[in-house]
Amino acid sequence: MQGKRLVRSRSDRMLGGVCGGLGEYLGIDPTLVRLFFVLLTFGEGIGVMLYLLLWLLIPAEGSERTESMEKTIREGAEEIAERARTMSEEIHE
Repeated sequence: MQGKRLVRSRSDRMLGGVCGGLGEYLGIDPTLVRLFFVLLTFGEGIGVMLYLLLWLLIPAEGSERTESMEKTIREGAEEIAERARTMSEEIHE
């Protein structure tokens, strides 16, 4: 039997799939995880930074299991940059 693996969700995502992946891994509703990040952002001010860090460190769903941490971080950074470009273009329109 294969153990659970923490990955960023591709199907249940609003930004990077971090909350969807954490919710699935922990067996709870991803909405509760999203609420947790919002509370951290407004309460302690670290929610956004924690989310971005997890986006970089948690591999995307469907990625290779043998992938190196360096490759995971590089792909996460590229995905964040692409998402930022897309959001910027949408705002300008």
